[in-house]
Amino acid sequence: MKKIATICLIFVAAIAVNAQSKNYFPERPKIVVGIVVDQMRQEYLYRFAPKFGDGGFKRLMGEGFMLTNAHYNYVPTYTGPGHASIYTGATPAIHGIIANDWYDKNLKIKVNCVLDENQSIVGSDVGRGKVSPHRLLTTTITDELEMATQRRAKVVGISIKDRGAVLPAGHTPDGAYWYDDLTGKFISSTYYKMALPLWLDQFNSRNLADKYLNETWNTVYPIETYKESGPDDSPYESVLTDEWKVQGKDRPVFPYNLKLLRKDNKEFALLPFTPFGNDLLSDLAFAALDGEQMGRDEWTDFLSISFSSTDKLGHSVGPNAIELEDMYIRLDKNLEDILNKLDMDIGKGQYVVFLTADHGVADVRQYLKDLRIIPDSYKPINFLEGLNSYLDQYFAGKRIVENVSNEQVFLNHDVFTEDPKSSSVEYLVACELIRTYLLSLDGVSEVYTKSAIQNGSFDEDGLRGKVKRGYHTKRSGDIGFVMESGWTDDKDRSTGHSTGYTYDTHSPIIFYGFGVRHGSTANYHTITDIAPTLSTILKIKFPSGATGQPITELLKDIE
Repeated sequence: MKKIATICLIFVAAIAVNAQSKNYFPERPKIVVGIVVDQMRQEYLYRFAPKFGDGGFKRLMGEGFMLTNAHYNYVPTYTGPGHASIYTGATPAIHGIIANDWYDKNLKIKVNCVLDENQSIVGSDVGRGKVSPHRLLTTTITDELEMATQRRAKVVGISIKDRGAVLPAGHTPDGAYWYDDLTGKFISSTYYKMALPLWLDQFNSRNLADKYLNETWNTVYPIETYKESGPDDSPYESVLTDEWKVQGKDRPVFPYNLKLLRKDNKEFALLPFTPFGNDLLSDLAFAALDGEQMGRDEWTDFLSISFSSTDKLGHSVGPNAIELEDMYIRLDKNLEDILNKLDMDIGKGQYVVFLTADHGVADVRQYLKDLRIIPDSYKPINFLEGLNSYLDQYFAGKRIVENVSNEQVFLNHDVFTEDPKSSSVEYLVACELIRTYLLSLDGVSEVYTKSAIQNGSFDEDGLRGKVKRGYHTKRSGDIGFVMESGWTDDKDRSTGHSTGYTYDTHSPIIFYGFGVRHGSTANYHTITDIAPTLSTILKIKFPSGATGQPITELLKDIE
């Protein structure tokens, strides 16, 4: 018996020693690369496909898993809320980023989703550096990865736009870096570090923005072959900057000699309107991967990349411009280069890439008028002055409406505290009068009071459900309204986004790599499903406010 017991003890000891020599952390990818293409419609994947190569979009679609029926499930559909929703798995009702900019009813001023007066610029003497994620109320998938690895994971966010870098990177990253229009450099804020990392200083010293702005932008293929888009000289496009008119470029047509169009040889703000903005961001992605040695140890890292030039250009020329198509053809090559870099440095099958968009885009208003989709008589509405003029009939001498923005009405609550006995009744009367007035206007589809929004179901379908999921009780207004499809406040030669209609909500979602099946689904999914899916692949907690669910169709069984 003693001999058997001794053998058992030796066996147990051997197992214990062996366990100490192994890494018993769950199997995970070496790195996650999240790619957001600003203002990308799902249909671009099909419409521009004839001119894509095999190594970019087509590789992701063919070897990864694509959702063909993925949507934003709230309004408004802007860049800030989009990036926040992708990375938190929640909607503005929970994560608090209700727009890019919104009216703060306590401070009584407009605030920006990432502006932070307590921070300072890092990496330059000038530029937009008072920035942080302090208005983001929940954790992100990147925060959860940092916490799951005891901050051993490296998390970096990069973008042309500050909000495109800051919100995906979350509260706890190793760095977030964005483009400075004044210098052509990438900068950061004191929220992250007191100085830029050496690798970024070296990258900035290459002056690549200046190099790209000495290029001429012409089409990749003969321009007459761009049948997927409208004519080059189109009445629905605007010149990219007003300065171009001074330089003699009064029509948005190829070629674009950027060296001639630069203002005093210093117009770095021009670069993001061209495909070279995407080239510059791809260069930065390579520098970040190498400089931070991402994906090179046993801890999963996370690089978020947000391509903003597609949005900058898209607002000016609309979704049917040859310029936009050519930008996507070139972006396709950027994606191919990134995938090849990951294959070479990390190893195929050892990383996860997901690609999505922060919103879609409407067609140009004049184009819709000419097609008789919206009335030719439609004109933008001055809601603030119209409402106050109307309400003056009932509340003489009192300015009832304080602000109208993001299709929300903010009331002046100071008016209703003058007489506490009648304040609640007057407030209800004012809300009902506002609803009546708004519904009398051509182009307004529906109006919801605060009580109607709050009493609605979070899971409700349709536009009211989207208003509910985009409504944050402490930050949103007293009344929300919805415009008819196609009715925007944009100029006749430009376009925008913000609505709950499919042209703004239908966005691509593609997963590729570690733990991902090959295939596709037409099942309905929401953008808020991305973060829970990543949590499942990474075997970590869901972000704290997540309302989305893992996309089970794409998940491989991982031991």
